[in-house]
Amino acid sequence: MIDPTLTWQQACVVLATAPESAQPGTPQGHPNEDFEAAFSVIEAAIHEADLQGVAAADRAQLQLYLASLHSLYGDAASDEARAALEQAARLAPKVRSSGLYLALSAELDARLRGAEATYPDVQAIHGEPLARFHAVSALALADRSQEALDVHVTVQELPAHLGWRLRSWQADCEESLGNTEAALNLYAEAARLTRGSSRAGMLQEQAALHLQLGQPAEAAAVLERARSEYPASLPTADGSALADPEYAGQVLGLASWHYLMSQAALNQDQFDPALEHIQQADRLERLAGDPSYGVALVYGQVLVAQGRQQEALRHFDAALSMAQPEDRPYALHELGVAFLDLDRPLEARERLESAAGTHDYPFVPEVLADIAEAEYRLGRLPEAQGTAELALGQGAVVPASLVLGSVEMDYYHLDEALEHYLRVVREAAPGTRDWVTAEQMAADIMAQQGFPDPTSAYLHAQQALEYTDPSDDWYGTLQDHLTRAEALMGSGKGRTLN
Repeated sequence: MIDPTLTWQQACVVLATAPESAQPGTPQGHPNEDFEAAFSVIEAAIHEADLQGVAAADRAQLQLYLASLHSLYGDAASDEARAALEQAARLAPKVRSSGLYLALSAELDARLRGAEATYPDVQAIHGEPLARFHAVSALALADRSQEALDVHVTVQELPAHLGWRLRSWQADCEESLGNTEAALNLYAEAARLTRGSSRAGMLQEQAALHLQLGQPAEAAAVLERARSEYPASLPTADGSALADPEYAGQVLGLASWHYLMSQAALNQDQFDPALEHIQQADRLERLAGDPSYGVALVYGQVLVAQGRQQEALRHFDAALSMAQPEDRPYALHELGVAFLDLDRPLEARERLESAAGTHDYPFVPEVLADIAEAEYRLGRLPEAQGTAELALGQGAVVPASLVLGSVEMDYYHLDEALEHYLRVVREAAPGTRDWVTAEQMAADIMAQQGFPDPTSAYLHAQQALEYTDPSDDWYGTLQDHLTRAEALMGSGKGRTLN
C-alpha cells in the first residue's frame, strides 16, 4: 500500500541526491536538487494510490506534497500548485483544515495579491514543520516580515531542500525590517546549506547587501566565492540550449554576478573592470532574451564615471524604458545629471523635475540641488538660489552649497560665497571632486579679498594643489596663491605657521 509519509521521505531523499549526469552549472539544474525525480516519485505514488483504491485522505495528502513541490517554483507553477490543492480538497474536504493546506493556500494567495492577501493563522499550524515552512513563505510574501520570523521552525526539522530556503526567506524578512547584519548572516548560512547555482544566488544576495552598506571590497570577496559555482565560461548558446529553463536561469544568474561585480569595481574606482563586467552582464542578458533595467542603469553609470556621458545617455534611456514606476526617478535622475555634465541644462531640468515630482523618491533633496545647477547654467540666478536653498534645507548640503557659492560669486558677494564653499570643505569627503572644487574656490576668494588671512589661504591652496592635475588651469593659479600667501606670512602679515 502507498504510504504518503514514506513517499514524501523518498522524494526528499532524491531532492538531496545529485543525479549522476548533473554537474554544477550544467543545464540539468541544481546538482543537489533533482526535482524531476522527486516529481516522478510523488506522481507515481498518486497513480498507484488511485489504482489501489487507497483511502481518500492519503491520496489527498499526496496531492498536498505535490503542491508543496510546485510551490517552490514560485509564480511559474502557481497554477499547478493550485490544481493539486483543489484536487486534495475534492478527495477529502476535511483536508481544508489541515495546517499544510492552510499554509499552501495562504502562500498561493500571497503570490497573487501580496500584502492584500489573507495570511495563515500560525496558531492553527503546529506540529508539522513542512506546514510551518510554507507559513513562513506566505507571511514573507504578504510583507508580514516580523510574523514570518516569529514562526518557530528550525533547519534541523526540515528536509535539506527546504533548509536553505527557510534561511533565505528569513534573510529577506530581516532585510525588509532594516536588520542588515542579521540578513547578511542568514544569507551566508543559506549559502552554506546548499550548492550550485542556488548557493551562488545566496552569495550574490549577500554581496548585494554589502554594496548597499557601502562595502564594495567585501561584496567583491563574496562574489569571488560565488563565481566558482558557475562553469568557467558560458559559451554563446543557441536557441535550443536557452529553451531549457535551467540553462537560461544559469545564464541570467551569471549576468547578475557580473552586474554586482561591476558595481563593486565601480565603487572602488576600478572603471575598466567595471566596464568589462557590465558589458558581460548585458551580453548574457541579451543572450537569454531578458535585458534588465538594473544592468542598463549601471552600464550608464560606468560610462559616466569614464567621462563618456554621450554614450551613457543611450543606456539611461534604455533603463527608463524598462523601469517599473518605482524605478523611474532613478533613471530620470541619472539622465538629468548626464545632461548637466554635457552642459545641456534645458534637457537636464526636464528630466530632473520629473524625478523630483515622483512620490517617495528618497533623493529629492539631491535632485533639487541638480535642478538648481541647471537653473544656474540657464542664467536664472534667483530661481537657482531659491531651489538651492530648498535643497540645503532638506539635507543636500554639498551640492546645494556649491550652487549657492556660484550664485553669490556671480553677484560678487565674496563673503557669502566663501561661507558656502567652506561648508563644502567641512562636509564633503577629502579628495572628492566637490571637496577639491570648494578648496580651489576658497583659496581663490581669499586671494580676491586681498589675503586677509594668508595662513588660511595658504592651507586651502595647498590642499587643492595636492588633488589638482598640473595640466589643469587651476594648477598655476593655485601656485600663485600659495606663493603670495607664503610671502605675506613671511612678512609678518597674518598668523605665522609653526
